[in-house]
Amino acid sequence: MASTTDHGHAGGESIELMGLSIDRLDDEHLLDEMFDAMHRRSDDRRGDDRRGRGGWVVTVDVDVLRRQAADPELRALYGAADLRVAAGMQLLWASRVQGQPLPSRIAGTALALRIASRAADEGRSIVLVGGDPGAAEGAEAMLHRRYPGLDVRGICPGRVSLPASDDELDALAEAIASPRVPDVVLLAYGSPKQEYVARGLRERVGEAWLVGVGPGLGLLAGQIHDAPPWMHELGVDWIHRLAKSPRRLAKRYLVDDLPFAARMFASAAVARISRRR
Repeated sequence: MASTTDHGHAGGESIELMGLSIDRLDDEHLLDEMFDAMHRRSDDRRGDDRRGRGGWVVTVDVDVLRRQAADPELRALYGAADLRVAAGMQLLWASRVQGQPLPSRIAGTALALRIASRAADEGRSIVLVGGDPGAAEGAEAMLHRRYPGLDVRGICPGRVSLPASDDELDALAEAIASPRVPDVVLLAYGSPKQEYVARGLRERVGEAWLVGVGPGLGLLAGQIHDAPPWMHELGVDWIHRLAKSPRRLAKRYLVDDLPFAARMFASAAVARISRRR
């Protein structure tokens, strides 16, 4: 059943889609939530106040919704994040059908650029983790060119298990926190691996904001060619990805995600009718 819940953050509310709570935040309010917390952390370093701790953001698309709807363990994993925002246009459409519209799509790559821009303006630090070999370093070089003076560092820790082991998380946390814990960590392992990593890092580098960006670092590094803007606007950018990797993505998109999306829209319509009664 759909619900609207007051969380007390900048956006104020969340809605439920297919059993997962999605925060009603646009990208500007999400950035305010993150960077305001960094300011509070700076102000509170001398006391015991934990308001300034970091957080964990999950970017939710149809595939994430489908996974959590079928697997209680993944539902608990995604549900443990501090914020969940809509990364797919299909979620925005479903929220409108439901009568509880989400404000905007917040895709991982665009979010990474917005975070980098604001971090450069406010003197904040970013660490880039994951992706294919060379993705983090290539994204670092691109961000340095685009935002001169940005404190950004890319690291590629190699293979990480699914889920990540304690030893892997300890080593990754040590690499991330050297020489100091950054303000933001962008994780590019794909879902659900990046969420397992984020959950483990939340306990180890709790002052940082942890944000999953999927293939975002590869896109920033130029390793992956993104769909044109018009495909993103129409919500058909998945067709571009399918055309690039049909063997890898055909089952996920055509067999798994499309039927699930139909169920999501049907559920949203039923939820809207139920709310009117």
